[in-house]
Amino acid sequence: MAKAFSMVRSDLCLDLCPDPASMTSSLHPSAAAPAAPATAHERAAAKPHMVPVVGIGASAGGLDPLSEFLAAVPPDSGMAYVIVQHMDPEHKAMLAELLQRVTAMPVTEAADGMRLEADCVYVIPSNKDLAVERGRLSVQAPHELRGHRLPVDYLFRSLATECGALAVGVVLSGMGADGSQGLRAIQQKGGLTLAQRPDSARFAPMPQSAIDAGVVDLVALPASMPGEIVARRQHGSQHGSHTVRRRLHGAVRRTSLFELLQLLQTHTGNDFSDYKMNTVLRRIDRRMTLHQMASMDAYVDLLRENPHEIELLFKELLIGVTSFFRDGKTWEHLRDVTLPHLLETHPGGAAFKAWVPACSTGEEAYSLAMAFADVVERSTLKAKYTLQIFATDLDPDAIDSARLGFFTASSAADIPSTLLARFFIEEEGGYRVRKELRNMIIFAQQNVISDPPFTKLDILSCRNLLIYFSPKLQEQLIPLFHYALKPDSYLILGSADTPGRFAELFAPSPGASRIYQRLNGGTHQLASYFPTKAAASVPTLNEARVVSMHGNLQTQVEQLLLKQHTPAAVLLNHQGDILYVHGRTGAYLEPAAGKANWNIHAMARDGLRYELAELLKRATQEDGPVFVRGLIVKDNHGQQQALDLGVEALGEGDNLGGMVLVTFSSVPLPPARRRTRSPNPQTRELEQQLVQARMEIQQVRDEMQTSREELKSANEELQSTNEELQSTNEELTTSKEEMQSLNEELYTVNAELQSKVDDLSMVNSDMKNLLNSTDIATIFLDNELHIRRFTTPATQIYKLIASDIQRPLGDIVNDLIYPELEADAREVLRTLVFRETQIPTRTGRWFTVRIMPYRTVDNVIDGVVVTFVNITESKLLEAELRSLQMPDSAP
Repeated sequence: MAKAFSMVRSDLCLDLCPDPASMTSSLHPSAAAPAAPATAHERAAAKPHMVPVVGIGASAGGLDPLSEFLAAVPPDSGMAYVIVQHMDPEHKAMLAELLQRVTAMPVTEAADGMRLEADCVYVIPSNKDLAVERGRLSVQAPHELRGHRLPVDYLFRSLATECGALAVGVVLSGMGADGSQGLRAIQQKGGLTLAQRPDSARFAPMPQSAIDAGVVDLVALPASMPGEIVARRQHGSQHGSHTVRRRLHGAVRRTSLFELLQLLQTHTGNDFSDYKMNTVLRRIDRRMTLHQMASMDAYVDLLRENPHEIELLFKELLIGVTSFFRDGKTWEHLRDVTLPHLLETHPGGAAFKAWVPACSTGEEAYSLAMAFADVVERSTLKAKYTLQIFATDLDPDAIDSARLGFFTASSAADIPSTLLARFFIEEEGGYRVRKELRNMIIFAQQNVISDPPFTKLDILSCRNLLIYFSPKLQEQLIPLFHYALKPDSYLILGSADTPGRFAELFAPSPGASRIYQRLNGGTHQLASYFPTKAAASVPTLNEARVVSMHGNLQTQVEQLLLKQHTPAAVLLNHQGDILYVHGRTGAYLEPAAGKANWNIHAMARDGLRYELAELLKRATQEDGPVFVRGLIVKDNHGQQQALDLGVEALGEGDNLGGMVLVTFSSVPLPPARRRTRSPNPQTRELEQQLVQARMEIQQVRDEMQTSREELKSANEELQSTNEELQSTNEELTTSKEEMQSLNEELYTVNAELQSKVDDLSMVNSDMKNLLNSTDIATIFLDNELHIRRFTTPATQIYKLIASDIQRPLGDIVNDLIYPELEADAREVLRTLVFRETQIPTRTGRWFTVRIMPYRTVDNVIDGVVVTFVNITESKLLEAELRSLQMPDSAP
């Protein structure tokens, strides 16, 4: 089996890419130019001068991990580092100054138009958003998404667009979910994404949100991230832009690719051999780069030993790129032209069906549901219109996420405000789809390549999926879509998708480049594309006289037999409500008077209710069908008729599991019933008792129906109360988010101020040690001559202690014989001319007292500085010299 698989896959791959050097030309002509998967390496190759950029996002508690990260960056990494930190918009940012202390790289606050240079760090300014455009920084006014600022997502998305595979996104400590959507954009372009280990972060929600979203390649400590980034950067540089072709050169490596595809099919049940090989190879190469593997053989060995890596590769190959109302012009035409025209063709109302294959996390399906609901609301037609959307995808995790109907603020940014307010409920961290919109969509896991399609559709939206498939597979899917759609229904394709050569199956809708209307192509045309039973055996001219039991004739005969020879039947749910009616059941069922009620117990004619209730009970307790034969009932004209009544509970293994099938088979009336005879009194009494019992049962059913309606009313009241509570919860959530945002800003400001306080403490210590080391007594006085500060030597002149701060200088006892000190100090304050005087003390010491104005850094006079220089030794020497120079007075 494996050998056969390998041979088939080998022939297929050689057909798709006969020469490794020509792989880049294997794209479908109609999808080559705009194909999204090819942009990452192509953009990197087209801009060889571009500097690889590492975008770093952080919020509360981010200063420490930022410092650890930059301290570990090697000085010659060859990359630029752009940092976005949530900060108070009114606070002057000091982040650049604080980070400069931990790294030798220059740290600069970003300015608009600044060119990115390797081995440099750029920090976001306060109250701004930062992006990268054409190798330069773009500083812009802050963008708000309905009250939410997401500067990290804004930076990361610009990096994904600008740098492609050269972009690196890092999310560190912080509150909220900012950065998750931006990392997704980087990952989709082939870049590297990292998040801080949540247990090492002071605030874990930001990195944890990114990890839960499945958009993180590596989870690591901040100090180890630079090494991981540089290692993968060097690994990619060694292989260059032709990594895939080099790794697959030769038959041995090509065989490894086939083994890899076989492992994927065995583990996931999905065959990727019909996907475009270039796309598959690029995604494989990205996983190999993350594991720093140089050969396909080594990666295949890793897959054999690590099934989890197969799951990761599977998700990598799915490429879940989606957003709300993607390609706005298409949705504009759909809302203004296509959907209104669909309603106008059904003026009496209709129940439409739509299919959204490859729905990913559901944005496309929800967009279609919102557009339809909005068009119906604005329509002047008063009929009832509904839309049932089937949304499918290959990824079970994406389907689970879509079912939840919860989207972050950045994901919901593309939804118009009116639709967001109408169809979503704001919750903590994002928005949740309202129940009425969610009920329009059924999400299911499905493989559009191998699983049966949904049929009788009015709309089929398959956008940006065909570009990932080979031309051969595209030629199979377009006729399949034609088969699934009703006549004159619509096919919506992506910006890079077209029906190709199937112009006879679909015609472009006027004014819309990617909306196509289904044409009624001839049976002989469709047969060559898609082998349906209706087109499998079309008779040729030579076979015109041969009677065939295939095709349309067979179908018509089968329908005729079903109508004439199968019993009438109804399909019920477990509550007895009729879901489907087959054949003519008017002789057995009739609508009950009053409010419309589709419950079979209310619709059953006299003579059927009791037996039907008993059979339904037995059918749920016994295996197989149960019957009552020869039952006599009366029709609308009072005539008796006989029937066999059968009930069968459908097993859980069936597609209709949990439902009940009731059949009505008409049989000839027994001869005894045809003869008129007078019933005996005992029979008449039994019949009266039976009628009485049936009336009592009917009364009980009516009471149960009334109770059911009361319970329904109570449930509606509870739902109303629940909505009020949800509204209150939304208000509390908004207040909580505002407080959380304020707390993050205060935390960041506090961290910066704490750093400044530490600096000031250090400077104060230096100043104190400097003044004490000079051994000069100094006293600092304010404008009122109150003591502001003094040095230790000053305590030898004035009797100062620590508690004397802010006391007037004149209140302190001193040894100076200088009563004019205060008057001289006030004179200096008035004239701003310093004064210097030699003053003795009562202990025989001498000091030079200098009084100078105290100037602040702003050149403002804020007191005086009094210094005392000990000149006692100089005075003693001076006295000795004078005594020696004096002439002897005695002869």
